[in-house]
Amino acid sequence: MSRYLDTIIAGFGGQGVMLIGNLLAYSGMHAGLNVTYIPVYGPEMRGGTANCTVVISEEEIGSPIIRRPLSQIIMNRPSLDKFQPELVDGGVQVINSSLVEPEFADTTRVKSVFVNANEIADEIGSTRMANMVALGAYIKSTGIIELQSVLDSLPNVISAHYSHMIPKNAEALKAGFDAV
Repeated sequence: MSRYLDTIIAGFGGQGVMLIGNLLAYSGMHAGLNVTYIPVYGPEMRGGTANCTVVISEEEIGSPIIRRPLSQIIMNRPSLDKFQPELVDGGVQVINSSLVEPEFADTTRVKSVFVNANEIADEIGSTRMANMVALGAYIKSTGIIELQSVLDSLPNVISAHYSHMIPKNAEALKAGFDAV
């Protein structure tokens, strides 16, 4: 069976959801796979749920639209409430348990992986890297691509102005990977 995984990444506007979606897509391309990436921009980014979709596949991708995702990264409770019901039975969801109480996650119908992304990011130096911690946990939980592909893709998505942050973001990715 060929490699295929689609995901919804969701959180509050400002949590770096679009950045890790873009990084996941670049990482898939780096690994020689086909990808689609669709950011959702709109009023929901002002305090509500911001999200994006990423599809990674060895085969051509027929549609970038995801109605019933196989996986998701959930950064906050409103995103869990909105997207968890859509996750397919047996799907994988990585949940930022710093902001989502585990008792609200479905642990029978789907595989829920909890990572204290905010606390781990704080230990590294900045809560703003919680998104990278969550992505590292997602890479480990799904196995869709190698962590090294993600690390190698960081310079493609982090602007040159912030290139000094690449080592810390790499550390956050590894910490999330190791936390699972």
